[in-house]
Amino acid sequence: MPITIAALRETAAGERRVAITPETAKKYAARGLRVLLEHGAGDSASFPDASYSGVEWGDAAGVAAAADILLCVLPPSAAAINTMHSDAMLVGQLRPYGAAARLAALAQRQVTAFALERLPRSTRAQAMDTLSSQAAVSGYRAVLLAAEAAPRFFPMLTTAAGTIRPSRVLVIGAGVAGLQALATARRLGAQVEGFDVRPETREQVQSLGAKFLELGVSASGSGGYARELSAEERARQQQALSEHLRNIDALITTAAVPGRAAPRIVTAAMVAGMKPGAVIVDLAAESGGNCELTRPGERVEHGGVSILGPLNMAAGHPLHASEMIARNFAHFVELLVNKDGVLAPDFSDELLAQSCVVQGATVKFVE
Repeated sequence: MPITIAALRETAAGERRVAITPETAKKYAARGLRVLLEHGAGDSASFPDASYSGVEWGDAAGVAAAADILLCVLPPSAAAINTMHSDAMLVGQLRPYGAAARLAALAQRQVTAFALERLPRSTRAQAMDTLSSQAAVSGYRAVLLAAEAAPRFFPMLTTAAGTIRPSRVLVIGAGVAGLQALATARRLGAQVEGFDVRPETREQVQSLGAKFLELGVSASGSGGYARELSAEERARQQQALSEHLRNIDALITTAAVPGRAAPRIVTAAMVAGMKPGAVIVDLAAESGGNCELTRPGERVEHGGVSILGPLNMAAGHPLHASEMIARNFAHFVELLVNKDGVLAPDFSDELLAQSCVVQGATVKFVE
């Protein structure tokens, strides 16, 4: 029998993406895989059942039970996990940090699980890198949120009523989300600056037409992330940043490392020094926030400054976000299924070894 690759309707609050799109369903079917979806799995992403071809349909329990490879955007429900058969595989953004009970449940069912947020940041892994693809969506949306929340226009406007100066936008963090935010703010006509403690990001920031902000701190780390700042470096950074923020109209912060609390970069005192009407969009809200005043999922007003702590940003543009993440999954599945359509994962491959959090009855992930 052919391998069954499946996806369920996502159940996390506010989640609108889907793990298999009509595009990737066709690719799986062309490889001889059986594609099985829960009815309505793609509805929230604007992929109704009728947009799929070569797909079989079922209810949630039936799909989970039949899946040899179950793809998920976010971790499936406990009920779905308890329905999966032994030797099945689960692939997705599994959020393994602080999820010991979920990993234990998978091990009890002998389901081998791959958390793609743990893929190494290597050239070979780029096509499977869900963190990067979804961060691009988040960076784009962050600027749209800032522009809507701000009382000012972003572009310069010359009208009969006079000239409107462009807004000054600062983006902290020059990873994928930060670079996409810089590019989007530039497209909207803002005067844009970018800052990152990794000096190697300077050229990337400048290539987007933004100015690289110098704060006198350099902290390159391993794995593409910044190292933790010393107390002296943090104090120096905060002093320089505090002075600069006085003239900023919109601040977007993107500094986050999976599995760790977000670094606190913007203090309440810094916010108090910002101009009335300034806006902060904190993309690290889910891991505690880069701003001291951020409240995850809320909008806070403090001294005339608006602080937004949006959650699950990629779900806000579910059609394109789904297309991107579904392609990430399709590339990863190529490591699991050989050319003959047989499940044959090679656990000596670093991409599988590092992303595997449960293998059979063994929990492999240790925080």
